[in-house]
Amino acid sequence: MKNSARLQLILGGAKSGKSHFALHQGNEDGFDPKTFLATASADDQEMKQRIERHKMQRGPEWHTLEEPYFLADSLRKNAVHPKGLVIVDCATLWISNLLCGKGGKVLTDPEIEKEFETLLKILPGTKGRVRFVSNEVGGGIVPDNALARRFRDLQGQLNLSLAGIADQVVLMTAGLPQKIK
Repeated sequence: MKNSARLQLILGGAKSGKSHFALHQGNEDGFDPKTFLATASADDQEMKQRIERHKMQRGPEWHTLEEPYFLADSLRKNAVHPKGLVIVDCATLWISNLLCGKGGKVLTDPEIEKEFETLLKILPGTKGRVRFVSNEVGGGIVPDNALARRFRDLQGQLNLSLAGIADQVVLMTAGLPQKIK
């Protein structure tokens, strides 16, 4: 499935093939620069190894930026080249980072929603292509604790908003892309 969308949202469960699909749609050689905007934090040894393995798998043609909190600012600075491609991987970790502390400060829901608003305002004005990876988390049972329910609700809210402005939305299931918008 070749992608001609300027803003693409790629949804799916954990290990469904979202990141691989974001990186390999068949037209990546036509973009320059290619930026991978990672929201993960290397807080433990396993995550450090995972991040390094993923960098090696992407290859040297991808410039990797790690931005766990200030996603809108980073996109504003890096999605400016009309022939560029930015992959944001992933919204799920970004929300988790915001919930667990931005610069040591845990954000309230209105503060997180303000971060969402800022992101959603800058995305339509980006010059290059953006592929946004996000988990689809609301298909299971209702979580048994307030933090997990808060996370699920915020994730659903952001996915809904991103899907509303995206040119294309793809749902990944067991490595298979399904175009839903």
